Amino acid sequence: MQDLHNFKERLSELLNSKKPKIIEDPKGDYTHSSVLLPFFIKNNQHWLLLIRRADTLQYHSGEISFPGGMVEEGDLNLVTTAKRETFEEVGVLEDDIEIVGPLDDVSTLTSNFIIHPFIGIIPFPYPFRINRQEVSYIIEIPLNFFLNSPNLQYVSINYKGDTFTTPAFDYEGAIIWGATERIIENLISLIKTIA
Repeated sequence: MQDLHNFKERLSELLNSKKPKIIEDPKGDYTHSSVLLPFFIKNNQHWLLLIRRADTLQYHSGEISFPGGMVEEGDLNLVTTAKRETFEEVGVLEDDIEIVGPLDDVSTLTSNFIIHPFIGIIPFPYPFRINRQEVSYIIEIPLNFFLNSPNLQYVSINYKGDTFTTPAFDYEGAIIWGATERIIENLISLIKTIA
């Protein structure tokens, strides 16, 4: 796969050539949030940074997700939200995040959120600072793991007393499902056109 600069340029071209799918919310029924898909280079490979959300959080506690959170009144735009939340959760300075572009919006099935995902590039290694009130730990996953189709499987999830089967990635025991899994599938379909 190409180096990070070429990879970023190709992704940027693709993202600029197509409009991301926007989920309309004319009645304001949803809570809006933004997440960052932080890419970095490690061992000459592309990696993604995800987090395990703290067990004490009101929404999606204990789940694997990308850094991000709810849009706040002072945020200039959705990119600002993604950068601010990434800094608050894992300590990546906003000036150290290079935004490549947006992916399709995704809605949550249980908590009434619309998530606005943005692909970004961060330096690595990095002195991450985890906010333990929001994040249990950071997970670094090589991009190739997601590009390997057999790694997407169906698993049984117990959520708030209900058990259901859903597509998921299992990376060393970290089960990635729900909106985060769907964001990754959108990312994979984009990356497969340049890989």
